[in-house]
Amino acid sequence: MSKTDNKTPVSSNIMQNQRYMENRIGIDVSFDVGFREITVLKKKVQLYYVTGLCDTSVIQELLKKLIEINDYESNTRKIHEIIENRLVHQQVDPVETMDEAVDQILSGLVAVFINGEKKALIVDVRSYPGRTPQEPDTEKVIRGSRDGFTENIIENTALTRRRIRDERLRHEMLKVGERSKTDICISYVQDIADQGLVDLLKEKLDSIDVDGLSMADKTIDEFFIERKWNHYPLVRYTERPDVAASHLLEGHVIIMVDTSPSVIIIPTTYFHHMQHAEEFRQSPAVGTFIRFIRFLGVLASMYLLPLWLLFVLDPTLLPGSLSFIGPNEEGNIPIMVQIILAEIGIEFLRMAAIHTPTPLATSMGLIAAVLIGQIAIDVGMLSPEVILYVSISAIGSYVTPSYELSVANKLMGLFLILAVGFFGLQGFVIGFVLHMLYLINLKSLKTPYLWPFIPFNAEAMLHILFRIPVPYANSRPRVVHPKNNYRQPTKKS
Repeated sequence: MSKTDNKTPVSSNIMQNQRYMENRIGIDVSFDVGFREITVLKKKVQLYYVTGLCDTSVIQELLKKLIEINDYESNTRKIHEIIENRLVHQQVDPVETMDEAVDQILSGLVAVFINGEKKALIVDVRSYPGRTPQEPDTEKVIRGSRDGFTENIIENTALTRRRIRDERLRHEMLKVGERSKTDICISYVQDIADQGLVDLLKEKLDSIDVDGLSMADKTIDEFFIERKWNHYPLVRYTERPDVAASHLLEGHVIIMVDTSPSVIIIPTTYFHHMQHAEEFRQSPAVGTFIRFIRFLGVLASMYLLPLWLLFVLDPTLLPGSLSFIGPNEEGNIPIMVQIILAEIGIEFLRMAAIHTPTPLATSMGLIAAVLIGQIAIDVGMLSPEVILYVSISAIGSYVTPSYELSVANKLMGLFLILAVGFFGLQGFVIGFVLHMLYLINLKSLKTPYLWPFIPFNAEAMLHILFRIPVPYANSRPRVVHPKNNYRQPTKKS
């Protein structure tokens, strides 16, 4: 959002406007800034646009219609009305300041200036480059829609509108960034979402003072969520329009940032990051089973390695039936160091997989599993049990639907491993308590992070643990403070 107070009015002298454009946006310097001057009814008319963001065929049609005015019209006094009527497009808006005109041109619209007029006409002909909607790689489902958000904010709002054809769905557009002037859309259902939350988000977005949003939605996240060095995600990201639409109907607010294929869901709790669309695409019984398995995997990603290390260091804590737990051979390196080395190795593989071309990813996995892992065991660097439990913990982190939450849980698991390695049972107990207290005190825009577990809400907790059939899930989550708590809307008179 531009913070400048300079509001230069559109001049009736078109040459003065041209000089302003030459100085401001670099006409005849930047090759992608288009400029065309024509004569209509003996008056100069100028068009400004960015070639890469506009539909060329529409601009050609506009020029054709404007030139044809000379053949059919003669009233120069009403040239503004005549030209506005001949601009063949569904959206034509007048602006009175050059700053507005520049912002619109750089957003992909066409500005039309008429000599002698103190208003410019803005025509929306933008056609942003981008890909077609595709299923997100990180949120795949076996059955369900295969479309996903793209880097085009206009397409993203359309994908949401397609699923919620309610006249009360609102898409409010803002601009953030002194130089980037990035489009940001706040989406909500007017008679469901908490208006106080909507106003708070607008206020926070308006207060952002930055050159540009180079990292799009992540930059927005860090500006209006006071996370400091907190590593847990306080907003939820999704690239699926059906997930976003579902949260809108619950009373959440969605923030879309142009150039980003993911949207931000607010407010968010820890358990929102545990949800996945697959649970709702299966029957309630299967969805509940999937949810329980996911919970088990998330717990394993945090607590399996610290517990196993605790039992290895103090076998007396184990009952006799579980005495087989623990390495048969101690090896050349302390167990805690082995676990940390193996965890670092898993992170190497995770980062390598991101940067490795797809045809080589399989080969990299074979090298890591067969060569590195087996040789590490043979030379006594790592024990087979360490490889086993580190692998189970890693699978648990991959089971976590939210990548941000999986990394946060991984860091917390490493903290507990160090606590157990140095202080034993006391370290595990203190570390676990500190972890819970930390999560209890976290808030996302005044929303308790562990709701509905703490503070406890029995009905909401039931919906967290079990995938309730849709006909019986008639109430919206109270944590979003919806205006209308009942899901079935009243009939219109």
